[in-house]
Amino acid sequence: MKQEKIDQLKGILNKLEDIKNSQESIIDKVNHVITDLFQHPDKKLEKAMEDAHQRSSDNVDSVNEVIENLQMRINKAENES
Repeated sequence: MKQEKIDQLKGILNKLEDIKNSQESIIDKVNHVITDLFQHPDKKLEKAMEDAHQRSSDNVDSVNEVIENLQMRINKAENES
């Protein structure tokens, strides 16, 4: 694989890491809302935040899988160069 393609894949990898970090930040913020709801319970809002937390966690897992696969592709390409 040409170095240009490897560099392009590394750029994508950086963007994926940014997406993962953003999702983790969302999880943190949702957790803060959930914590606040302990003092002022609201069943509908609690359910919505639990659902948002789960979706964000699933997104982090999905992006992590893509990152791992892409990193393996990059490593393989660099070793072949």
